[in-house]
Amino acid sequence: MSQFWSITLQLLEGFKENCILFGITLIAALPLGLLIAFGSMSRIRPIKYIIRTFVWIIRGTPLLLQLFVVFYIPPMLSEPLSNFFSDLTGLGVEITIGFENRMTAAVIAFIINYAAYFSEIYRGGIESIPKGQYEAGYVLGMKKSQIFFKIVLLQVIKRIVAPMSNEIITLVKDTSLAHVIAISEILLNAQRITKQGLIWPIFYSGAFFLLFCGALTLIFRFIEKKLDYYKG
Repeated sequence: MSQFWSITLQLLEGFKENCILFGITLIAALPLGLLIAFGSMSRIRPIKYIIRTFVWIIRGTPLLLQLFVVFYIPPMLSEPLSNFFSDLTGLGVEITIGFENRMTAAVIAFIINYAAYFSEIYRGGIESIPKGQYEAGYVLGMKKSQIFFKIVLLQVIKRIVAPMSNEIITLVKDTSLAHVIAISEILLNAQRITKQGLIWPIFYSGAFFLLFCGALTLIFRFIEKKLDYYKG
């Protein structure tokens, strides 16, 4: 029994890293995704095409690859850039690019990835609202911002709850990918324990994700029921 509790504490310590990565990513990616959505719908064509190309690249490449790029590429650029500026100025210039904290690199990669996915959900929700509702708002003398926040936003939230909940639950499971850059999250800790000849901690770690995702599922069902008053 003492071994079970010891392993549970080790896995909980790792799962804390998963929760930190999940929380920071969600807090930052939700508003950033909305900004990206506005950019992808912009009437300024260069901005629109640049943003849509960015989203296409992020959605079209694996998150695992993006983690490697964010963590390994910046340090590799430091020495060439230092040499370039040294040759250019004749002075000893040292440029340091990279993330000393592995969690920082993981957070940046996750925020960029999920902001791109969230932006498409936002865009789909906003564009699904009939143009007649905007026109009705203008007729009533409302400003564009008032129409968006008082008429459109609630309808958008109702329509995107289901797809957004899917992405957020996926985010919980994707945090396990952080082990590829040696972040001591729960699966990496479980793998270290299996080297002691125990296999069950790997399956036990899955219970943590299952419970967390189950709790999120209940929360999103509650939100959907609360939004049932609006039948738009």
